[in-house]
Amino acid sequence: MTLDLAQGLADRAQALSPFLADRLVAWQRQQGRHHLPWQQTRDPYRVWLSEIMLQQTQVSTVMGYYARFLERFPDVAALAAAPQDEVMALWAGLGYYSRARNLHRCAQVVVADHGGEFPRTAAGLQTLPGIGPSTASAIAAFCFGERISILDGNVKRVLSRVLAWEQDLAVKAHERALWEAAQRLLPATSQAMPAYTQGLMDLGATVCTPRQPMCLTCPWSDVCEGRRTGDPQRLPVKSRRLVRGQRENAWAWLVWSREDGPCLWLEQMPQTGLWAGLWTLPLFDDEAALRACLPEPCQGRVEAQPRFKHVLTHLDWWLQAHRVEVTDAEADCLTVMLRARPGAGGAGQWVAERDLARWGLPAAVRKVLTGA
Repeated sequence: MTLDLAQGLADRAQALSPFLADRLVAWQRQQGRHHLPWQQTRDPYRVWLSEIMLQQTQVSTVMGYYARFLERFPDVAALAAAPQDEVMALWAGLGYYSRARNLHRCAQVVVADHGGEFPRTAAGLQTLPGIGPSTASAIAAFCFGERISILDGNVKRVLSRVLAWEQDLAVKAHERALWEAAQRLLPATSQAMPAYTQGLMDLGATVCTPRQPMCLTCPWSDVCEGRRTGDPQRLPVKSRRLVRGQRENAWAWLVWSREDGPCLWLEQMPQTGLWAGLWTLPLFDDEAALRACLPEPCQGRVEAQPRFKHVLTHLDWWLQAHRVEVTDAEADCLTVMLRARPGAGGAGQWVAERDLARWGLPAAVRKVLTGA
């Protein structure tokens, strides 16, 4: 990228400041979203929690999780003091589980190193686990009025269109230039920052959408270069596309019917990688490997369940559970065999079926076990 391109972008932004900010603030206060629970607070703990949950997750999905988290962990100290398994259990089904681990670790750092108070600047917030530049900017702008722009996916789209930034955002220098331009569009006062920041989010989420943007209702439509070209959907430009992987595994769904109720064998995944730290049915490469780990009397009682595809951001994962009812003697044998098998790490145990809600299970596992 040449300096002329970056300077041209900065000049376009400067020419529209503070006109765009003033108009967006007025629009947000009249037409923006005001019903979301995290919009009713300037508490950095609650804003931070919402920002982390909303990363690559729809508002409708987050609402229930947000309420349950706050009911169990009403402040950062309560979250910091909780066992990780309890945090993961509450997060189960929301996906992108590294967010939950970082959330827990961040709370512990805030309590241990900052006396339970979040840093008041974006620069300070970025030193905390799991808080990147855009999230830090959102918290600083919403809670402390810092004049700093967010630049999440929605905002990149909005600003690329209004400023006609046609450079590839997969290139860091191009993204950095857009962020510098965003800084020039900020409102003049810190008091306007919460409404302006929320306005950017609302505009990207409800009006300037990836497909079929509603340009006629946009407060910036008359100055939007993307609309003027007649094809705003082509922006932003991002050439790098994720290559999806394929994977297939078999699950052992082992059910031990004890006098006090049925138990299932669950294993904890490693602390890094897919489903890190969550509990799942034992995973095998295929049905043959699964059967090789079963005592001989179990072989005739294996019930294969329907195979299904679990879609992740980067992976299509085909999974098939194999249900087996086991006796007391077989359960004792399986305990030894499963803990000793390669890769198990001894991190497995029988769990009462009635207690499953307290365990951090991935959504795919919960779907198999409960049908929901």
